[in-house]
Parts: sequence; C-alpha cells; structure tokens
Amino acid sequence: MSLLSIVVPCFNEEETIVIFYNEVLRIAPEISADIEFRFVDDGSRDGTLQVLRDLSRQDARVHYVSFSRNFGKEAALYAGLKSAAGDFVATMDVDLQDPPSLLPEMWQLVHGEDETDCVATRRKTRKGEPVLRSFFANLFYRIINKMSDTKIENGARDFRLMNRRFVNAVLDDKEYCRFSKGIFSWVGFNVKYLAYENVERSAGTTKWSFWKLFRYSIDGVLAYSCVPLYLCSVAGLVSSVCAAFALVFVIVRAALFGDPVAGWPSMTCIIILLGGLNLLGIGIIGLYVSKIYLETKKRQQYIVREEN
Repeated sequence: MSLLSIVVPCFNEEETIVIFYNEVLRIAPEISADIEFRFVDDGSRDGTLQVLRDLSRQDARVHYVSFSRNFGKEAALYAGLKSAAGDFVATMDVDLQDPPSLLPEMWQLVHGEDETDCVATRRKTRKGEPVLRSFFANLFYRIINKMSDTKIENGARDFRLMNRRFVNAVLDDKEYCRFSKGIFSWVGFNVKYLAYENVERSAGTTKWSFWKLFRYSIDGVLAYSCVPLYLCSVAGLVSSVCAAFALVFVIVRAALFGDPVAGWPSMTCIIILLGGLNLLGIGIIGLYVSKIYLETKKRQQYIVREEN
C-alpha cells in the first residue's frame, strides 16, 4: 500500500493535538493507504512537546520534530515536508480548520484518471472571521494577483494533498524567505481546488495577529512581484515631470507679472509630498534589499532540538 504522510505544524497547540489525531484516525479507514503523522513543534512554550512525546510512545506512526525556538510556520512546513517519507503528503493545520473529513475525497481526486498532482483547498467564504481581517485578506489576493504572474487562489489554504513529484519540486526551492502559497502555485503541475465552508477552531486561539498577517502579505508581494519597484520609478517620473512643468510655470509667471511673494504653505506641502515619495521608494527598495541580504546569508531554515 501507498504511504500517506500528514505534516502538521504546531505552535502552542497542546489542546488540539489529540483532538486532531483522533479525528484523522476516524476517517483513516476511508483512505486506501498507510498513514503516518509528521508533527512539527515550532518552539512551543506550552505542553505541546510533551503531548507529542506521549502520542509517539502510544503510536509508532506518530513522528515529531521540535525546534530550538519559534522559526515560524513556513519553516515548520518545510521541515515537515523534508521529513515526510510518504508517497503522498498532506499538509494541515492542527486546529481542525482544515477538516480531516475532506481527506478521503482529496485522496480519490489525486488518484483520478486526469493525473492530478495536487488537490488544494480554499474557503468559499470567510464566515466567522472579523470583518476587517476578511476585507484585507480579499484585498491582498486582488493586489498580488494583479501584480504577479504567479496566481494565488483567493481563500487558498495550506491544506493540500500532494504526490511525491509535487513535494520534491517544492523542496527543490531552497529560498530562505519562503512563502508557501506562492511556491505551491509557482511549481505548476496539475492542481485541483476543493472548496469548503469556513470552520472554527476546535480549541485554543489563533496565533496569527493582524500585524503578523500583514507582514506575511508583504512577504508574499515581495517574493512574487517586482511591480512595487516599477511603481517607485513611475512615481519618480511623474514627480519629475510635474516639477518641470511647475518650474516653467514659475518662470513664465515671473516674466509676465513679476515675482510675487512666495507662498510658504504650498511650498511646504510640495516638499513634504516629494520627501514622502522619496522615503516610500527608498523603503520599498530597502525591503527588497533586506530579502537579498537574508538569502545571501544562507542561514538554516530551522534548528532541531529534539526528534523521535
């Protein structure tokens, strides 16, 4: 039989791990494959690691990797994919917002006659989320799909089932500043999307604050689009043209009507506007340079403290 590896990043999820484990075992008979669990403890500060230790003693199919500190979900996903031994790999959140009940259908789709390499999931709606977060999430997908040639499905989740060919392609991408949603889309292959209604967490609280999501969205734009750099150039060109016309206007007015008393408020506004544009352009360029800096340092994606 084939082996299905289920990769599960965890950060302070002691309340949800056993619930998730039992739910997967409940639907496991509907999948014609052996199953192994690949939990990744992303430097949790609660009892997550102890729960994983206990589970691994009870069930030899449970494997875990524990980081020396919190390296982030992207590093945890990468570590889980690297450790997964399965012919097929599923990546899931442990809080049951990625419903294990969808796995049998995903398994059937990836084994269909159309040679699907990956079955991904997306949410139909964001029901249950704060209105402001939903608004900015939808705005992010609209912006990045306008800016980038790598299209990302609106509402796409990291919950997906992939064959080994797809997983190897993702692992071959060695970049340090990873944006998995973009990588999954960029590698191509034959991908099917499965839509489902938004599901509330089974326990605990989300670890994604609005600020973290905002930073994550910026990382996504920087990773898969150079449009912000072009916009800086366009803004600089437009400002230069406007300044040239303004200079001609001042000269002509002075020649025809003399030199009136200069208005300092308008001059101040112009200086502030141009200064702001300069700082915006420098800031955007600085973000790209910072990503180059991190990539060239070639630091480890993560450091393992313990694994079974």
